[in-house]
Amino acid sequence: MNSYLLTGLTCLLLVSAVAIAEGPTTKATSVLDFTVNDINGQPVNLSKYKGKVLLIVNTASKCGFTPQYEGLEKIHEKYADQGLAVLGFPCNDFGGQDPGTEEQIKTFCTTKYNVKFDMFSKVVVKGDKKTPVYDFLISKDTNPQFGGPITWNFNKFLIDREGKIVARFDKNIKPESETVTKAIEAELARK
Repeated sequence: MNSYLLTGLTCLLLVSAVAIAEGPTTKATSVLDFTVNDINGQPVNLSKYKGKVLLIVNTASKCGFTPQYEGLEKIHEKYADQGLAVLGFPCNDFGGQDPGTEEQIKTFCTTKYNVKFDMFSKVVVKGDKKTPVYDFLISKDTNPQFGGPITWNFNKFLIDREGKIVARFDKNIKPESETVTKAIEAELARK
C-alpha cells in the first residue's frame, strides 16, 4: 500500500477515534446541562438540581451588596424544604470585590453570614473568558427574554424545575424582597 495512503488512513482513523471518545457535541439547552466546580473545587453536574427551583447569584465578599448574603440565606432556609436551591457563584469581575481564594470566600460566607446554601468556585461573568454557565445565562441567543450583560455583583437568575430561565433580578433587588419571593413561590407552586 502507498505510504501516503497509509498515512491518510491512519489520520482518518485517529480523527474518528477522537470524535467517538469525545462523543457528540450538543449545545446546552438548559442550565442543567453544565458542570461547574463547587467551592471546594469538586465538579458538580447541575443536572443534580433537576426538579428544584434555582436562584443563581454572582456574589462578592467586599461589595456594597454583600449583605445580600443574609437575604439569600433567609430564602434558602425558608424555601429549601419546598424545593428551592440557592447557588452562589463568587465573582471578582466588578471592582475586584472578591479577590480571595475559594477557601477564604467559604470561610467569610460561613463565619460572617452563616451561609449554608451551595457555593461554587469563582466565575467570570463578562468578557471573552466568561464561564460557560454564565455565557448561557446572559446570551440573547440562549436567553432572549432575560439575557444581557451582568451589571454588577448580586444579579439573580430564577430557574424553573427543568432548568429554564424564568426571571432575572438586578443587584438592587434584595433576595428576600416581595418581588423575588413571589416569583420563587410561583415557581415552587408549579409541579
